[in-house]
Amino acid sequence: MKRGPVRVVILGAAGRDFHDFNTVYRDDPAFEVVAFTAAQIPGIDDRRYPATLCGTRYPQGIPIMAEASLEAILRNTGASLVVFAYSDMPHAGVMHLASRALAAGADFTLLGPTSTMLRSRLPVIAVSAVRTGCGKSQVARYLSRLVRARGLRTAVIRHPMPYGNLEAQRVQCFRTRDDLARAQCTIEEREEYEPHLAAGNAVYAGVDYAAVLALAEAESDVVIWDGGNNDFPFIRPDLHIALTDALRPGNEASHHPGEAVLRMADIIVVAKADSVTADQGALAMAEARAINPRACILRGASPVTLDDPEAVRGRRVLVVEDGPTITHGSMPHGAAFVAATRARAGMIIDPRPHAAPTITAVYAAYPHIGPVLPAMGYSPAQQEALRATIVASNPEVVVAGTPIDLGALMSTPVKVVRARYEFAEMDEPGLDSLVDSFLGRVNKATP
Repeated sequence: MKRGPVRVVILGAAGRDFHDFNTVYRDDPAFEVVAFTAAQIPGIDDRRYPATLCGTRYPQGIPIMAEASLEAILRNTGASLVVFAYSDMPHAGVMHLASRALAAGADFTLLGPTSTMLRSRLPVIAVSAVRTGCGKSQVARYLSRLVRARGLRTAVIRHPMPYGNLEAQRVQCFRTRDDLARAQCTIEEREEYEPHLAAGNAVYAGVDYAAVLALAEAESDVVIWDGGNNDFPFIRPDLHIALTDALRPGNEASHHPGEAVLRMADIIVVAKADSVTADQGALAMAEARAINPRACILRGASPVTLDDPEAVRGRRVLVVEDGPTITHGSMPHGAAFVAATRARAGMIIDPRPHAAPTITAVYAAYPHIGPVLPAMGYSPAQQEALRATIVASNPEVVVAGTPIDLGALMSTPVKVVRARYEFAEMDEPGLDSLVDSFLGRVNKATP
């Protein structure tokens, strides 16, 4: 009896799901992707992966539906294969989804690096992490300065965040803040892109990473992959750097695909080691070494500074933190809380009693969050809810740990003081020496 293609549902969060489709399933007649599902990010379901990105086999595009409806999707489409394709998920959470798929009669699979990584004609340095919020972008910016110091052009390719019009976001290049405004970037996108632009980097992103890579290669000598969440790179690295977080012991092997990232790495950086005791730092290094004994392991610092400490001292302060770090990154607070406390704020205002309904829903979904306000801004409505919560909290000053210029993005009735953090070396030889040696080898190998 003749059998048709295997029907596939891809579980995602507007990133790896589309990449896995593009690289593995789009042009393979043995498979038919009947749906994507969406999780983690609010408001990214109830849309379609457009026909213009699907190739000739999907003239109607592919629906993107809520992950909560998985069983109904499998039942209604007759799909027999479920592909897990997003990141920073507890290992047990991945298997709970697998159990749902198996119970509904479907197979369950994960696509790995060999199947999904693109190859570049340029040297590629990739920065990944075991969890969201370890400090990948700080390290990527540091690497860009090292590359430019050698007289080489660098392109920063960022893990995707296509939360809007997917056709318009197919291939993106950002060079100025005006580019971000024209692309209607969300707060979460700006958090990743703005610091790179301020550091003099062009940032490439989008949906179709073969096309993104081709554009970046045409304009650079070295590619830096700035990863998202704890995902492994979309582009095969020649040097792979993975971060662990000294402030989150035990997370080295607790989440998918962070453990795989750690096992793959050439260099492991124990980030934020300046914020723990020497014994805690040594333990973090030992945990990483036990998982990947072949990697070079070193410590990195993440010093936090305030633009205007005197404006904070003794005042009633509302702390706004980077959203992903304290939501699915599982941190109760971030750098802004630390900075405000060190500056001797008179009072840290708990924003939860003053939160707008959509922000209240975030606190309910992530009950570990402390007395800080996550900078949620995946949509204009969420951005307005963020502003309304700031106003209702009635602070004397806002301390913002989000990497964007929050005061420039939205009007607030009080001064916004930025908390900034960059990567700094702690060991000798450090990351700079290792990367410099790599670049030296690359130059010798290049005709």
